[in-house]
Amino acid sequence: MTWYFTEDAAAFRAAAADLLAAEAARNTAVLTLMDSAGRLGWWAEPDGRVTGVLAVSPPREPSFGTVTVEAARALAFPAGEEPTTVRGETAAVEAFAEASGRPWTPIARMRLFRLGELVPPDPAPAGRPRVADEADIPFVAAWAREFARDIGEDVTGKDFTGHVTERVAGGRLVLWETPDGRPVSMAAVSRTIEGQARVHLVYTPPAERGRGYAAGATAAVSRAARDGGTAQVLLFTDLANPTSNALYQRLGYRPVTDHLGVEFTGLTR
Repeated sequence: MTWYFTEDAAAFRAAAADLLAAEAARNTAVLTLMDSAGRLGWWAEPDGRVTGVLAVSPPREPSFGTVTVEAARALAFPAGEEPTTVRGETAAVEAFAEASGRPWTPIARMRLFRLGELVPPDPAPAGRPRVADEADIPFVAAWAREFARDIGEDVTGKDFTGHVTERVAGGRLVLWETPDGRPVSMAAVSRTIEGQARVHLVYTPPAERGRGYAAGATAAVSRAARDGGTAQVLLFTDLANPTSNALYQRLGYRPVTDHLGVEFTGLTR
């Protein structure tokens, strides 16, 4: 049993195709990062079956897919390439962090949800959804920056224009508008890969919160993904935010797995 690594997304897809297809939901982060990650890895059993995958984003940030505790403990990086952070299913991340011998601290506890039967918000918020267009990009980029700040990211010097432009160009970002046409919330969905896509960038400016607009935008973008043929519509929530966890479950999302993000705070003990 061993880890294999490549920078070739096609080679990775060929090696891990069966696992990626069978566990698309649990491998959503790896599938999303597959074409942009610096390195991709898979864990192979003695009989050749691939039972674990990961993607390493620059500079040194692995995201685990379906990784067993055994595979996580066996994972090692060369000196000078040790991760700064690791994210993935809780048991695997904890096993890797402990086996590394380095001090670490949790930075995020998340829960992955999958859409069952979509339940429209009740009562319905005032207004309607519409697909964002090019003219919306400046304020949507500003909202994306505030969203990132809200979830604890360092946004210093970051420009989110390209981040949202790709989603707007693909028709994958929905705005919720009041009856007079004023945008008050947004939600986006990733590209569909292996039958799964992930809802993200759910954001409402503080002054507009508490009116159900995020529920309206999330339901609209979820419905669009499902109607477009996406078999599994997913999203992550922050376990420290009971409001969003309750909201998504009211819309028909059901828990899949819990995830943990950790940051390494020093060298090997």
